[in-house]
Amino acid sequence: MTGAFQYGAQRGKSDSMNQRVELIVEETRKLSEAERAELFERLATEFDGEPADGTPEEIEAAWLEEVERRAAAFERGETTCVPSALVHDRIQRRLAGQ
Repeated sequence: MTGAFQYGAQRGKSDSMNQRVELIVEETRKLSEAERAELFERLATEFDGEPADGTPEEIEAAWLEEVERRAAAFERGETTCVPSALVHDRIQRRLAGQ
């Protein structure tokens, strides 16, 4: 089991488990934003098995490069834009078909 389904299945497991989770949540709230981000990244890596493709700064730089590449392609007339309403409608229709 993965994701929310696994979490939901484990929630009622035992009071002692719930207390341990609550303590962890409380301690997590005391962390700085940067510490929480690092914790979440490490947990995601630990349980998903897929590490991020770089530091948050590297990922942000890669996205900025991608945005600039796409904007330049648009300005050269190599691509067109699709209105967000149309994109959202397509996504909703695909999700409804699942």
